[in-house]
Amino acid sequence: MKRTFLLIFIVLALVACSKEDDVSPNERFSTFTSYWSEQEFEKLYDMFSKETRSDFSKEDSIERFKKIYEDLSIKDIEITFDELSDEEIQAVKEEEDPSVVLPFTLEMESLAGPISFDYEATLVQEAISEEDDAGLNWFVKWDAGFIHPELQDGGEIGIQSVEPQRGEILDRNQMPLAMNDTVYQIGIKPEDLENREQSIKQIASILNMDEEKINEALDAAWVEDHLFVPITTILPTNEDTYNQLMAIPGVQRKELTGRIYPGGEATGHLVGYIGNVTADFLEKTDSDEYGPNDQVGRRGLEQLYEEQLKGKKGVTVSVRKEDGNEVTIAEKPVENGETIQLTIDINVQEKIFDSYGDDTGTTAAIDPKTGETLALVSAPSFDPNEILYGTSGNTWDKLENDPKQPLLNRFAASFAPGSVLKPITAAAGIHAGTLDPDETFEIEGLQWSKGEEWGNYKVTRVSESNGPVDLRDALLRSDNIYFAMQAVDMGSDVFTEEFKRFGFEEELPYEYPIAGSTLSNSGELTDEVLLANSSYGQGELEMSALHLATAYTMFLNEGNMLKPTLLLEEETGQIWKDKLITKEDAKLIDDILRAVVTDGTAQQAKDANVPLAGKTGTVELKLTAEAGGSINSWFVGYPHDSHDILIAMMMEKTEDKPNGYTVEKFVEVINQLYPDQDDQD
Repeated sequence: MKRTFLLIFIVLALVACSKEDDVSPNERFSTFTSYWSEQEFEKLYDMFSKETRSDFSKEDSIERFKKIYEDLSIKDIEITFDELSDEEIQAVKEEEDPSVVLPFTLEMESLAGPISFDYEATLVQEAISEEDDAGLNWFVKWDAGFIHPELQDGGEIGIQSVEPQRGEILDRNQMPLAMNDTVYQIGIKPEDLENREQSIKQIASILNMDEEKINEALDAAWVEDHLFVPITTILPTNEDTYNQLMAIPGVQRKELTGRIYPGGEATGHLVGYIGNVTADFLEKTDSDEYGPNDQVGRRGLEQLYEEQLKGKKGVTVSVRKEDGNEVTIAEKPVENGETIQLTIDINVQEKIFDSYGDDTGTTAAIDPKTGETLALVSAPSFDPNEILYGTSGNTWDKLENDPKQPLLNRFAASFAPGSVLKPITAAAGIHAGTLDPDETFEIEGLQWSKGEEWGNYKVTRVSESNGPVDLRDALLRSDNIYFAMQAVDMGSDVFTEEFKRFGFEEELPYEYPIAGSTLSNSGELTDEVLLANSSYGQGELEMSALHLATAYTMFLNEGNMLKPTLLLEEETGQIWKDKLITKEDAKLIDDILRAVVTDGTAQQAKDANVPLAGKTGTVELKLTAEAGGSINSWFVGYPHDSHDILIAMMMEKTEDKPNGYTVEKFVEVINQLYPDQDDQD
């Protein structure tokens, strides 16, 4: 039995050896290229010839391969080679020192684009190990040419990148809202400081910086006395600060290209700003276009269109020869960021923003013929230039602790619209067939309740009617009771169905993310009191200023609601909701909205330089059911003859303002946009 076992063992051992010997160069190199494609560099080294391994340690070989491939972001490696025929292999085996040459082609992707080259691999047959020279296999004679042929005789890989120019953001008339221009980098040349302590104290005072921060910059390990040490960046327009700094010996400046926002506060929320990338951003992004020193869009359009604005780095990969020459092996040209052109008119945007002064609120202005957005205003706001280059100190603390919430983007939010919703409620009732514009109702007193099922709740209106109330009278006087009665008559299901036709409870089809308009917190109106309140824009119903302006376009487009657009390249005049009401009913409401100005609640608008039409709205934001709160006031209006702009304006906290305050502000804007002929003379 023992002899039999030993015999079997010897046979198996011989078979194993013969199997190693029988591995062909084709099979062996195929295994080698497989490891190479998967970047398994440790396994590659084990397949190097003895001569190669004597020239390179395992650790050095792996580290070099790894570093180069990581630096170049190598991926998708494909290697093909010309296999030897059986006859060629047999002929090689008969040689005293068998070796073969296998031409191969390597293709791979890098940060500079595709790299491909042809090269040759020499395989030699050697003992598998020094301990057992009976077993033979094929091993690769590796050299630097396997990384790239240009490295065969020495040299180093060099990578040069060209940063793309960030795309600009322009208004409809090509006026810049975000642009690239010269900024001043302020720095210190240590050897020129006459009194370091005194100078730093002076610099810190001018820039509202901590002295410690300046000292940290000057004490950095790389700093030498003759070098320029950057401290901060300011705008060239900040002349006082610049002149004060330049008067201090040792302070210098360099001109750089920086991001500038000509619209300042007026476009802060709309455009946003850029800032340094964070570690969290780099961790989450799968793009190789960003490094730790790059900047990325923060807020607004800078963030929304980051991909388009950023552009793509240009990269050149070359081999630097020992004689100083360079050979390019891959190149990806720089792609500058795209220019984004908006439908926004900076002239309209700034005039509306300036009209707010110290007030808070939001406005959306559109062209009701095309759907193009002319202005999106949130007040108060912030100046992106101050965030990037400001010297006032504690900018963020001031913004975050301001009770007026300048960081809140109000035009992207939704609010209770109040009575400016009533024309929409009228359109819903007319389409549903429950509201007849000519039908009159006898309404007595200032309060109305459906009955006992409402408990103590009553709808209140501002003024009593002189007689029967129809749609015209109800809109002119802004009669809450009339519209509550209409909503109750419609019923919850019909009211909900009709308002969904106007875009409620769905996403606004718009480039910029705007809060959707909602009927209630739950999306339903099962409570009849809530239904009644919703009819005149209170309860839980909310709309954005942009949706309000968009909804009013149906009165000027034969019953069709236009799709709002923001980019100049978008098709204009698109219909978002068609045939909401007939063109006759649209004209009827349009005429009534003109009468609201001539004979109704918006008579302050008669002072405008052009005839206006529109609707007022007041929203009481109650703290509790019993106690009152602050008041928001709306006016949605447009020039009645030209129909070339439609503005939905809201002022917050107008409880201490004169009656019609928002209408007066509206007229202030209109009169600037349509100057009186006498004013121009």
